[in-house]
This record gives sequence, structure tokens and C-alpha cells, in this order.
Amino acid sequence: MNKKSLAALTLAFALSVRVPAFAQEPGDAARMPPSRTADVIDRFNRAFVQHDASLLEDLVAEDCVMESVESSSEGSRVVGRADNLKLWKNLANNTNGAFEVEDVVVFGERANIRWRYRSGPGLSQFVRGVTLMRLRDGLIVEALAYAKTGNSSVGAAVRNASDAKSE
Repeated sequence: MNKKSLAALTLAFALSVRVPAFAQEPGDAARMPPSRTADVIDRFNRAFVQHDASLLEDLVAEDCVMESVESSSEGSRVVGRADNLKLWKNLANNTNGAFEVEDVVVFGERANIRWRYRSGPGLSQFVRGVTLMRLRDGLIVEALAYAKTGNSSVGAAVRNASDAKSE
């Protein structure tokens, strides 16, 4: 076997081997296996998709920091378990909008959630976004949300939904 063939075979083998996501981040494997993070993120997402705020109750750390989707470059910063739970519960319970999860990538104690939020007449308007999550000991400690929108009324719909009172 010549060097070129050996290099191609080595590359093919390397590309065929799947390394668990938690092993790709130094130190993350010792803190939490990806299945635990995936479970937390799955429950978090289901709360919004199913309009079931009760799923959020034991997912948020006392020192949680969230930066929400807003029209300003910095977004709105929400600090603490109680304030984050209030905002997220209101948003989850609001049936004037609908979240769709497009993609979730979990690695160690981190997750990237790509989503779409529909609102307006017949849920015809939408905004797409991503939320970057960080967990510690199975609890959400950071959620940074970013949106891709040309329609500021949809961003306002997300804000209004999160401001509404929980039922």
C-alpha cells in the first residue's frame, strides 16, 4: 500500500469514528454526561412546544442568567431563578404563539437550540432564533437567545407573550 492510499484510508477511518460530544470539551465529561443535559433541554423545549410550564419547575438554577430576544443589541437580561421562571412560564403558557424546535446540539453541559416562534393571525408570522444554554449540575445557569428577524412585530409578540400572566 502506497503512502497516498494509507493516508486516504487513515482519513476515512478517522471520519467514520464518532466521538461522543461530551468527550470533545475538556473537563465536561467529568461534570455531566450528555444524556443528562439532553434530558434537561428536552424538558425545557417541551414546556414551550406543549404549553406546559410545569415542566420548567426544577430546571432552573438560583443564579440563572438569561438574555432574551429583544430589539436592542444587548437584549433583556433576567437574573435569578424566580424571575427567569416567571418569564419562561408566562411564555410557555401563552397560546397566542407556538414554538417549534428545529435542531438541538448537546455537548457536555452546553446546548444550542435552534427554534422558530410563530405568532399573529393564524400563527402566520414567525421569527427564527437560537438559544445557547449552559447547565451546571443538571440546572440551567445561562440562556442567551438570539433571533433572526426582519419583522419587529414578531419580536414584540415574543416579548408580549413572556410578559403575559400565567394561567
